[in-house]
Amino acid sequence: MLGDVPLWTTVLQFLAAGLVGGFCVLQWVWWRGALRSDGSTWSLALSVAMAGLVLVAGLHGVVTGAEPREALSFLHGQLVGVVALLCLPATRALGSAGPRLRPWVTAATLVLVLRALLWFHTFGPTDAPERVPTGRPVAVALLFVVLGIVVGYVVAALGTVRLNPLGWLLVSAAGLSLATLSTGILLSDQPAGALLASLWPLPLAVGLEWLASARLRRAQLTALRRELMRDALSAVTNSAWFHRDADALLLQARDAAREVLGDASIEGSLRPLQRDRYVADLFPADPDVLLPHERTFLIDLGLVVSTAAERYTLTDRLARAAVTDTLTNLPNRRAVDTHLFEVLERAAVERTRVSVVYCDIDGFKDVNDRDGHAAGDDLLRRTADFLRTWVDDDTYVARLAGDEFAVIVCRAPGDDDLADLARRIRSGFGARVGTVAGPALTCGVATWNPSDIVDPDALLRHADAAMLEAKRTKSGHRVFDPALRARAEDTRRLRAALERAVEEDRITAYFQPIVDTRTLEVVGLEALARWHDGDEFILPEHWLTLAEQSGLIVPIGRSMIRQARRALDRHHMPVAVNLSARELHEHDVLERIDAAWSGGPWEHLTIEITESTMLRTAAAVPVLSELRARGARIALDDFGTGFSSLARLARLPVDVLKIDRSFVREVRTPRGAGPVRAIVALAEHHGLDVVAEGVESAGDLQMLVELGVPQAQGNFVGRPARGLPVRGARPQPRISNGMVAVSGDAPRAEARLPRRRVHLVSRPLRVSPGALDDTTPEHL
Repeated sequence: MLGDVPLWTTVLQFLAAGLVGGFCVLQWVWWRGALRSDGSTWSLALSVAMAGLVLVAGLHGVVTGAEPREALSFLHGQLVGVVALLCLPATRALGSAGPRLRPWVTAATLVLVLRALLWFHTFGPTDAPERVPTGRPVAVALLFVVLGIVVGYVVAALGTVRLNPLGWLLVSAAGLSLATLSTGILLSDQPAGALLASLWPLPLAVGLEWLASARLRRAQLTALRRELMRDALSAVTNSAWFHRDADALLLQARDAAREVLGDASIEGSLRPLQRDRYVADLFPADPDVLLPHERTFLIDLGLVVSTAAERYTLTDRLARAAVTDTLTNLPNRRAVDTHLFEVLERAAVERTRVSVVYCDIDGFKDVNDRDGHAAGDDLLRRTADFLRTWVDDDTYVARLAGDEFAVIVCRAPGDDDLADLARRIRSGFGARVGTVAGPALTCGVATWNPSDIVDPDALLRHADAAMLEAKRTKSGHRVFDPALRARAEDTRRLRAALERAVEEDRITAYFQPIVDTRTLEVVGLEALARWHDGDEFILPEHWLTLAEQSGLIVPIGRSMIRQARRALDRHHMPVAVNLSARELHEHDVLERIDAAWSGGPWEHLTIEITESTMLRTAAAVPVLSELRARGARIALDDFGTGFSSLARLARLPVDVLKIDRSFVREVRTPRGAGPVRAIVALAEHHGLDVVAEGVESAGDLQMLVELGVPQAQGNFVGRPARGLPVRGARPQPRISNGMVAVSGDAPRAEARLPRRRVHLVSRPLRVSPGALDDTTPEHL
């Protein structure tokens, strides 16, 4: 099929082979890249085959031997068949359509194999059987069969696709090359036929490389566009963290899509769904023109926008929840702090007053206990709706906590007008929310003046203090006046001093004796907290309530138990320690008592708790039961002043009943003796010990003996002291029918015990009346 050609033809063939080879390198780089596809694979294979074909044609022009020329001619023909065979999958890949490929490839491959066998049979080794003289025409005919198979498939494939200009260019180049090859084969005996047979691949090579170059350029543009897509997607994602408007973010995403895809028809939409969900769409006027990666880009942009919209909605909802009470939808305490600070800052500039009306619902707990928490919640909502009617440009209503509300009044009027406002709020609540029987609203009013320090917390505290004073006096409303301010300042100073005293461990335990009423034997001690602030003695009634409210009673209670433990080691006498309701609310109260008692004998420790604390503190019974199981004794202090049920008393972990001093004070009257007699009978029925508190005179002691009270304590039988306290000098008792009779009130002078060690592990300390004298006390 190849013949002698001019030198310029050979040079042209080598140049074409080099050019096609260079394109093969570019296509290999394309094929190795991220945009690899079937089209790039078969285009590279065709280019390699075309380069080999042109190179073999060029070598045929410079080789001089007969056999090498014949071999190159056969190889050239086989490469023609290979190029034709590769056109089958290339057509399918580049056109994305066509008949079933496998039968056509199989037929063309069998023809090429048959042609190769024919050549070996015809032009094989010299010792082969006789050659077939018709081998060359048959080989050419078989090559035309292959070309016919390929042309048939291409024609069938082109009938099902719509070609673009590049496709028509490639088809035209392939047709020109096929025509040139056919003409060259037909004119093989003429010089023009050899020239055409040598140059026929050039049109197809030019068309193929033009297509490859276009596809490579398109791949580069696609890669660049994908980089732009990634940059645009990153820019929109970053903006999503700084935007707070989903619509503005959607506009930015739409503009980015228009710029990257070069399509000004792209529009966007953001639609809300249920449960604060959103869906965002970006779409062009003609969605069918989008490539898959472009469609993915628009979907990703929409996901960024929809996710950001959901996050903005959630953030706004959480922000509202952080400053809004969920039950009443009023601003909460956090919102009040922020608003009040801003209002005070503005009022300081405008030189106006700001007032807070602190409102609390009286009887709210009774509503919860009687009708349930649902009724209590409904009462809170109705209260919020009522207070909203007082909102105007200068008023701000919020729920602080529980059943407490606040009305903040900017540009507040005078104190009389504020008192009238509180009165009208209270009466309006009774008319619209409460009833004649309750609940009612108690209001406290505090005002900030421009001369005061900007302190929102102090203003709220003052309003709260006024409200508590109104509750205490049952006046319904109260304005925070100078008297209340002075009282609040005294409380503040007292608390600061008490905190320092607790920190410096200056709360000292004084011990008051508990005696046998018949023999006056000291059978135990009660630890009482005493506070010495320098040379000043502050009575417990002045600071004990404050310690309970502030929580300082917890460290004070631990200190009392520690000092009681040391007193047990020093005096060898059972010790009683008071336990407050606030301490029982601590989750680690048992561990704290264990640490303070530090492994002492539990049978010599008595824990005293008031009757109201026992009945109203849910944690009291389990804690006291555990202490009792360890061996400690439980005393019910101030018994008779609460509301104990006789049936319930038997189920409580109690060992001792302490009669309240209010009954002992009137024990010599029928009104006071009756309750004492009943308590003694009750204790005997349940097997409990009885101790009378507050014995202040010999007459009280004598009456208690007659009523059968076995033990007593009070200033008459022994004042509290740091050491081992005993009662001072008293008249000598006389024995009458086994009863101790004492005439007259004894003096309050302190006495001391004989200097001897007393052990009370198995029996109480016995103090002989003759051992008492009028000397000053000595701390043992």
